[in-house]
Amino acid sequence: MSIGTKIYAQLGGDRAIWMIVAILVIISLLTVYSATGTIAYKERAGNTEFYLIKHFMFVIAGMFLTYLCYMMHYMQYSRMAPYLLLISIPLLVYTIGFGAEINEAKRWITVPIIDLTFQTSDFAKLALIIYIARAISSKQDYIKDFNSAFLPLIVPILIICGLIAPADLSSALLLFFTCVVMMFIGRVDLKFIGLLLFLGVVVFAFLIVLGSFFPEAIRVDTWISRVRDFMENSDGGYQIQQAKIAIADGGIFGAGPGNSMQRNFLPAPYSDFIYAVICEEYGLFGGFVILCLYVLLFFRCASMVTRSPKAFGAILALGLGLSIVFQALANIAVSVHMVPVTGLTLPMVSMGGTSFIFSSIAFGIILSVSRYIEKTT
Repeated sequence: MSIGTKIYAQLGGDRAIWMIVAILVIISLLTVYSATGTIAYKERAGNTEFYLIKHFMFVIAGMFLTYLCYMMHYMQYSRMAPYLLLISIPLLVYTIGFGAEINEAKRWITVPIIDLTFQTSDFAKLALIIYIARAISSKQDYIKDFNSAFLPLIVPILIICGLIAPADLSSALLLFFTCVVMMFIGRVDLKFIGLLLFLGVVVFAFLIVLGSFFPEAIRVDTWISRVRDFMENSDGGYQIQQAKIAIADGGIFGAGPGNSMQRNFLPAPYSDFIYAVICEEYGLFGGFVILCLYVLLFFRCASMVTRSPKAFGAILALGLGLSIVFQALANIAVSVHMVPVTGLTLPMVSMGGTSFIFSSIAFGIILSVSRYIEKTT
């Protein structure tokens, strides 16, 4: 029996999700190595292995965290949820005021000593989803009145999404609608879901007004310019045009690994537009495989809703799965010019330390839920 077969036999939980993780990681390593060639020549004197090694270290760390989170009983996350949420709020506030500005956005804080940047919104997204799953499951039979819905559910969603939005509106919107779906699946009364949607619009309008006074903190001009460019320019801006060329050049089966030409012209071909590079090198076939992997993840997470013995596990797995799938679809939609440019990465594929790490943690938690479902069935 080979080592790979032994490892596969010992892993519990949903084997399909383990397979999705493995395939995405392999594609990530291959594509990041190819997509970082140009930046390596510009910034590292042609050392093309530098970014591959850097990304590989994050992959190793991410896979370790996936396994660690998988080994923990998923109810442990329920106990941690309030503390994670309380930590995320001051982190987001600090980021707005004192965060490191990269690409004209304050989404990161610099970790002392190791001098690495940390995207606080990724931590906050994970914390909020776990907290909402806990709040819905612990009060599932009682979320019919204002007191059981407003403070435990609506207020935390508005606070976290409102703090993420100034520098990263797309992440805030995806997180907001993920929470809305979680509430719907958790059988929260529709009037409270409607109230959340209404208050979400109010908070968004407030941020737009506030952005006119603090344009450096709230990127209203960027939001407007991206939406206007999407609505008025049918061909898309420079980024979209290069992504379209990459996808068209790929054809059905692609130009082959490492043979992308548009990586030399695409902005951030290793993160925001990595899907276009995948399509150029592996064709529509490769792009379709990526899409199918995320769709399969959604169905595997959705299947846990009916099989989980506890509501918390079902809502948690679905919430995290939706968060990953929504982000993936948004990233893909940008490359094919279906939505305005967002700056979202492709989960478990794009190069990026914080994004990859927290995507790995999310997969680990989902696998933890599936592991204990497997034990009870």
